[in-house]
Amino acid sequence: PQAKLIFIISLFLGTTITISSNHWVMAWTGLEINTLAILPLISKSHHPRAVEAATKNFLVQATASTLVLFSSMTNAWYTGQWDITQLTHSTSSLILTAAISMKLGLAPFHFWFPEVLQGSPLTTGLLLSTVMKFPPITLLFMTSQSLNPSLLTVLAILSVAMGGWMGLNQTQTRKIMAFSSIAHLGWMTIILVYYPKLTLLNFYLYAMMTAAVFLTLNSMKVLKLSTLMTAWTKAPSLSTILLLTLLSLAGLPPLTGFLPKWLIIQELTKQDMAPAAMIISLLSLLGLFLDLRLAYCATITLPPHTTNHMKQWHINKPINPSIAVLTTLSIMLLPISPMLATMV
Repeated sequence: PQAKLIFIISLFLGTTITISSNHWVMAWTGLEINTLAILPLISKSHHPRAVEAATKNFLVQATASTLVLFSSMTNAWYTGQWDITQLTHSTSSLILTAAISMKLGLAPFHFWFPEVLQGSPLTTGLLLSTVMKFPPITLLFMTSQSLNPSLLTVLAILSVAMGGWMGLNQTQTRKIMAFSSIAHLGWMTIILVYYPKLTLLNFYLYAMMTAAVFLTLNSMKVLKLSTLMTAWTKAPSLSTILLLTLLSLAGLPPLTGFLPKWLIIQELTKQDMAPAAMIISLLSLLGLFLDLRLAYCATITLPPHTTNHMKQWHINKPINPSIAVLTTLSIMLLPISPMLATMV
């Protein structure tokens, strides 16, 4: 427990260092602390798949960190500036975009993310999908005015497409959540240059909904869809919560997840990017199918009665209060969207 506490504190320390730094070297240091702190949390089960996931994560993050350092050094070489907001050299901003895309798992650099998530426990998967994404997003936010808009739009549309398509035939819940995450990152990236604060709002809401889903899956001990189908008899309330949160994550209207999509489409139309808005909206239907399939397995399918698996007891365990709070927020924030919009 002490070691785990140290790793989690280091994780938050690395994140804090990166998001509060002005100098590229400090930001890079924070990213490295982050990477090193998450590795033991991924590989703590000592299963070969967990060790493989930790190795893949380390290699990808180390490569991306090297590219971040390289891009900032190139920028400093040409402009004499080490400040994060002063990234003015075009080659540097291209290299930085590639590096941050690798760190985030944006397509076409997304291949490592589902594999790493599949090899990690659900709680570590939650950290990988939320906390580990925050420092790279803030770096993009701080350099947003000097990035290439057309490149980011292409990356975003690719991410939403790949996230939807590759998740269609998955049966493992962690992989489905990974592809859902890739698609959400596409939405965040497309608006980054035009309205950076909207990217952050989208990230906060995404992190909240993903945390609710991961914590629910964790308390139900669900790792694949077949387990999810039999979970209804064991924990009906949690299954109902999961259904609503997944629909919110898919972005269906009366729920919170609709808010960032709505604001992003509105802003893209204002920026004369209606075709991009149309393409990304159509591609997000793939992501909707993904989340609907999870929701369908969680609540609507009842397993056949002549099952050969062990009958699971219906246990009335109290629901974790954090799940209750996160789910409430994930479902009911749409009415206060004017307030959220004015905050950003």
